[in-house]
Amino acid sequence: MIRFDHVSKSYHLRKFEKRVFSDLNFTIGKGDALGICGANGAGKSTLMRLIAGVEQPTTGRITRSMTTSWPIGYANAFQSSLTGADNARFISRIYDRPERELLDFVEEFAQLGPYLHQPVSTYSAGMNARLAFGISLAVEFDCYLVDEVTAAGDERFRRRSEDALISRRDNATLVMISHDPGTLKAYCRTGAVLYGGALVRYDTIAEACEVHHRLQTRGM
Repeated sequence: MIRFDHVSKSYHLRKFEKRVFSDLNFTIGKGDALGICGANGAGKSTLMRLIAGVEQPTTGRITRSMTTSWPIGYANAFQSSLTGADNARFISRIYDRPERELLDFVEEFAQLGPYLHQPVSTYSAGMNARLAFGISLAVEFDCYLVDEVTAAGDERFRRRSEDALISRRDNATLVMISHDPGTLKAYCRTGAVLYGGALVRYDTIAEACEVHHRLQTRGM
């Protein structure tokens, strides 16, 4: 379980305060497959970082009884001067996983070829996503956080990613953000909409996508 109790998040920029969220209260339960809709700037990535524990709330409390992946997507926290393989070895030590086993999985899944042994700074956005996705799937988490990563790579890699995500969804918790309603509907059962600093949950992802579409259309 991941629980938000009266969580607010603000950033202070010189003399300006940017309030992203106000008084969020919700729970992500074991086995949930939650898709989160929101416009650019609504705070989707910030919310994912809060769920992961990468950032802390300004006020309120977040409690976790599940292990969570880092947000899997184009942005990552890899050390860019190290190779992809060295980053994988580092992750294996942090999460106490067999180094060779994890590296073999990443090499087979991400299919980066010789680039796996090149600095991450030489990677394209898609290669970064392949590495992040491969390393994340090589570690067993209770909850997987996914940020648009399914758009990365060629058709073969996308199919592999889809199969892997469905497998993880069926055996763990999944939280996904995407601008594509079709992607959310393919993986998620329930939905939520971020709008105006608040988050509203819906029983189905279809309803959440419909509400999000109406809000965006109204704002045009």
